[in-house]
Amino acid sequence: MAPDMPQATPISHPTLISHPHGITAVDTDYIRPGLAAAHIIVHGGSAGADERRAAFVDVGTNHSVPRLLAALAALDIAREAVEYVFLTHVHLDHAGGAGALIRELPNARAVVHPRGAPHMADPARLIRASIAVYGEATYRALYGDLVPIPPERLRVMRDGERIDLAGRELLLIDTPGHALHHYSIVDAGYGNIFTGDTFGLSYRELDTAVGAFVVPTTTPTQFDPDQLIASIDKLLGYAPQAAYLMHYSRVTDLPRLAESLKRQIRELAAIARSRAGAPDRASAIRADMRALWVDLARRHGIEHPESRVDAVLDKDLELNTQGLVAWLDRVAR
Repeated sequence: MAPDMPQATPISHPTLISHPHGITAVDTDYIRPGLAAAHIIVHGGSAGADERRAAFVDVGTNHSVPRLLAALAALDIAREAVEYVFLTHVHLDHAGGAGALIRELPNARAVVHPRGAPHMADPARLIRASIAVYGEATYRALYGDLVPIPPERLRVMRDGERIDLAGRELLLIDTPGHALHHYSIVDAGYGNIFTGDTFGLSYRELDTAVGAFVVPTTTPTQFDPDQLIASIDKLLGYAPQAAYLMHYSRVTDLPRLAESLKRQIRELAAIARSRAGAPDRASAIRADMRALWVDLARRHGIEHPESRVDAVLDKDLELNTQGLVAWLDRVAR
């Protein structure tokens, strides 16, 4: 460990949610509770705890690392037992803490999309791009200083690659649309998929008797509606029973959610195109998207006042607007 790199400060009580099949969600404490969850997969150990192996799926930011290490301790998983840190894509709410976490896990390798791997080894361009989106002050507050991952600790995934976790097969598949450097994980033996941001956002505060409420994420800079719809269909082709989203954790009833996502993606693209010539197109797109989401929330039986729905979705509304504007500029070239 480099002498000038501070070690993570342990904390005692991470927010954990235990799910079936050895999966635990850890709240990464990103912006607010219940916004972002890293997941730990634990498998093996039928003959004893020493045989168990673990993997993280997405990790949050540098500020999340103490929570992730505390979660391992709470689950009685040795740091040496973590074999993989799967980074579905390199947006910093998912991967910003990967370098700091890898330093604490002596046997783990970070599994990264080939388009994202260079940014994990040398995050300079990623830092510049993130500052362009958030502004430098907000970027520094949210993410701190990124720690590069040594090349020997990186494993570049291949579309269709199968990785063994103590006898549990995890299939890695390319799923662009949210980002070109995005992949998802099919845990076919247990009917699960880990979808990063490909399968949208679904916050537990907006659940109703109907089930989960879902919205797509069209954040900058690589949103592509056709690719994203194709990726959702690709995931559904594996007939999963549950999806694990970073924002926020486990959802079921996936065919219904997939249809809602695809309808919204098409509608958001149409909204963006219709507002392309507006004097303040970003404000117009944002207003139309908010109206769409408020209407969908009411149809879903969400009884919170609009101010509460706004509070839950406001950050995503802003980032989605930026992504739609970036998409308009790209397709206009």
